[in-house]
Amino acid sequence: MNSSPGVLELPRRMTLATQAAESLRRAIAGHLWRDFLPSERRLCDLLQVSRPTVRAALRQLASEGRIAITQGRRIRLVTHPAPARLPRSRVVALVSHQPLSQLAHTSFQGISEMRTQLARQGFRIDEFVCSGRTAATQIRRLETYLRQNRVLGCVLSSVSREVQQWLAAQKVPVLVLGSCHASVELPSLDVDYRAVCRHAAGIFRRHGHRQLAFLVPDLGIAGDLVSEAGFQEGASAPPGGGEVRATLVRHNGTPADLLARLGALFRSPSPPTALLVARPVHTIGVLAHLLRQGFRVPENLSLIARDHDPLYQDYVAHYAFADGTLSHRLSRLVLQMAHRGHLSNAPELIFPRYVARDTVRAPVVR
Repeated sequence: MNSSPGVLELPRRMTLATQAAESLRRAIAGHLWRDFLPSERRLCDLLQVSRPTVRAALRQLASEGRIAITQGRRIRLVTHPAPARLPRSRVVALVSHQPLSQLAHTSFQGISEMRTQLARQGFRIDEFVCSGRTAATQIRRLETYLRQNRVLGCVLSSVSREVQQWLAAQKVPVLVLGSCHASVELPSLDVDYRAVCRHAAGIFRRHGHRQLAFLVPDLGIAGDLVSEAGFQEGASAPPGGGEVRATLVRHNGTPADLLARLGALFRSPSPPTALLVARPVHTIGVLAHLLRQGFRVPENLSLIARDHDPLYQDYVAHYAFADGTLSHRLSRLVLQMAHRGHLSNAPELIFPRYVARDTVRAPVVR
C-alpha cells in the first residue's frame, strides 16, 4: 500500500483576513463595484469584520495587483480587460433617509420579510442610507453609491422630492415604497393614506365631532402630505351637519417640539375633541402626554392612530392590514423589476381595514 507523503493535502487554517480577501476577490470578479472599492468602514459593515481585518485583506489584494492603495485617496480597482458581457446584478439597493431599524414597525417587518423572500430567489438587499442636510448632498452621495455599485434597481423609502426626481431621470429601475411626490412619476407601492385619513375624519364626524386635529410630522414625506389632503377632504365633505374645523398640527419629529405643539393646541380657545395621529412612536408620545395632563381617552378626547403597532393594537383605534400583505406585494414587484427591467408607473395601493377600539365616542357637550 502506497503511504508516501503528498497524497493528501493537509487542511489549512484560514484567518479572517484571508477569508475576507477571498470574499472581495469574488465580488471584484463579479463586477460588484466600478472603479473604486467602498470605504473601509463600509467594507467592515458588508463583511461583518473589524477594520484591522479589512486592512489586512486589502493588503493581500494590493500585493496581487487587484487594487491600488494610495494614502488619502479612495481604493482604486486595477482595471483588466472586461468580459464581453457582464453577469446581471443580483443586488437591489434599499435607499432610505434613515436606517432600516428606525422605520415604523409595519415597514420594517415588510422589508425584512421581503429580504428573506428575495434571498430564496438568489437576490440580495443592500441598504443605503441617503443622509445629508441638503437634497444636493443626498443626491451626490446616492450618485456616488450607484457609480461604485452594480445594482439591478432601487427601492426608495421616505426620500425627498428631489431624490425621487433625480432617480426618475436615471436609467436605473426604481420602486417607491411609499407615495410619489407631486409631479414625480415612478412605480410605487403604498398604503392609501389619503383614503385612510379621509375615512378617519369621517368617523369623527359621524360621532358628532366638529373640532378635529391631525398631528403629523413636517418632514416633507409624500405619504404624510397626501395624508393631510385626505384628512381635510374628510373634514369638509359631505356638506351639512354643521361646520367642522380641521387643524393640521405639524411638528419636526422631536419630543420637545411634539409636546410644545400639543400644549399650544389644547390651550387654544377651541381645542379639538378628536385627534388623528401619524406614526406609532408619536401616538405613544401623545398618549403619555395626555395621561400626564389628566386627559382621559375617550371621555375628554377621541383618538385614532393612522398606523398600526403591536404595542397599542388592542387599545387604540387604528388602521391595519393582514400579515404578509406588504411583504408579498413588495417582493412580487421587486422580482418583476428584476426580471423585466421596469415596472408600470401606475401606483399600487393597499387600503387597510379600520380596527375599532374604545378610543372614539361622541364628544362631551360643554
